Amino acid sequence: MPTPQHPQPAGRSEHPQSADTSPAIARAFTLLSRRWNGLILMALAKGPADFAQIRERIPGISDRMLAQRLQELTAIDLVVQDVRPMLSSRTRYALSAHGKAFLIPLAVLFLWAEDHLPASSSSPSDQPAPPGH
Repeated sequence: MPTPQHPQPAGRSEHPQSADTSPAIARAFTLLSRRWNGLILMALAKGPADFAQIRERIPGISDRMLAQRLQELTAIDLVVQDVRPMLSSRTRYALSAHGKAFLIPLAVLFLWAEDHLPASSSSPSDQPAPPGH
């Protein structure tokens, strides 16, 4: 006797990874979960910059952390280095083609956060309840 089929909820399609977290999205969240990565990419969205300029665009980041994150982002081809000894002894950093493509979801995430996350660093449960609640 055949097993009865349960209908899929409206608007939902079956995907082979629907029960599991997609490895691709897990990699994206791993990238963003590393402190400063998103801010570095957003800073470079303003245009190529040398180390000091990037540090100015990201208040609070230490030189050591910025150097480490730039090295990591370069290793995964989101950032490229441009060394021009004739023009300057400084290395300039820019977004690679992959880094520029990542700005699309990053911008959407930024807009969502602006609209839906509290501006303070405290968690929503730490926020006082609105009057009358």
